[in-house]
Amino acid sequence: MAKTGRKEGMRQASRFSPRLQPESSSVVAWRAERLLAAGFERELAEILAADAPVDLHALLELVDRGCPPGLAARILAPLDEQRRPF
Repeated sequence: MAKTGRKEGMRQASRFSPRLQPESSSVVAWRAERLLAAGFERELAEILAADAPVDLHALLELVDRGCPPGLAARILAPLDEQRRPF
């Protein structure tokens, strides 16, 4: 068996195990469900869930520590005005 480099091995692995796309509806739905369960309002949860770069775990951690959901979203919002989900 020929020895393959790290990059080649990763390419081969990706052919056999499809990567989850953050935009896939099942991932977005799962993220929204988690946010709703943590107390986020539906509209904000759906916006945040669809924005792949939003760190879901950081949001949930802030809420777990007592931060109101809306404030947690503002704390973790990108500084770039065009990328802000709200």
